Parts: sequence; structure tokens; C-alpha cells
Amino acid sequence: QAQLVESGGGLVQAGGSLRLSCAASGFTFSSWTMGWFRQAPGKEREFVAAIHWNGGDTNYADSVKGRFTISRDNARKTLYLQMNNLKPEDTAVYYCARGTGGIGANGRAYDYWGQGTQVTVSS
Repeated sequence: QAQLVESGGGLVQAGGSLRLSCAASGFTFSSWTMGWFRQAPGKEREFVAAIHWNGGDTNYADSVKGRFTISRDNARKTLYLQMNNLKPEDTAVYYCARGTGGIGANGRAYDYWGQGTQVTVSS
């Protein structure tokens, strides 16, 4: 059974940084596309970033381009999201997910999800 566990969320001031981690188990992590999504209160879940299984290709939402960086360590079975220059509108629960296809933004193409980690950015 695939499992994904996020960590690293917290409260940070605008302009600050956080690094999220997602520890994977129960499947061959190095063979799968992985992604990050987020959901703010009262809003729909939205795509943040995705990375190909080999780490060579990435995809970002326009709202985070230039500020966030997705990466992975296949030996450690861990996915990361480095978030810099955080803004209050980045406040959300962040989820990692396993992708079944390419590095797309459609949440329906991801089959396993973590429980989420809260990120709160104060102004």
C-alpha cells in the first residue's frame, strides 16, 4: 500500500521560506512522477508543481514560478518543495501526490495522496 507523509509546514512571515518534505513508502518511488497540490480554505484544490520520475522535467503553476522549486531524492524516497518569498496567498494545506502519467496539473492523474501539511503565511 502506497503511503505519503508530508512534513515541514508551519507559520512564516511574508517573504520568508519553508521547505516541505514528502516521505514515500510502499511503492517504487523512483519510477513515479510526483506532484504538490494545495488547498486554501473555501477554495478548490490547485496544482503547485510536478516532477518527472528521473527529476529531469518539472512543471509549475504560474503563481509559484520563480519562487518554488520541486525536487526529489530517489535514494531517500523523498519529495521536496522549497518555497521562497512566500506570500499570504500561499497559505493552504499542501499535499504531495503520486502521478500516474506525465507532469501535468490535473489532480485526477494522481492516485495516492498524503494527509497534508499546513502552511500559513502572515502579512
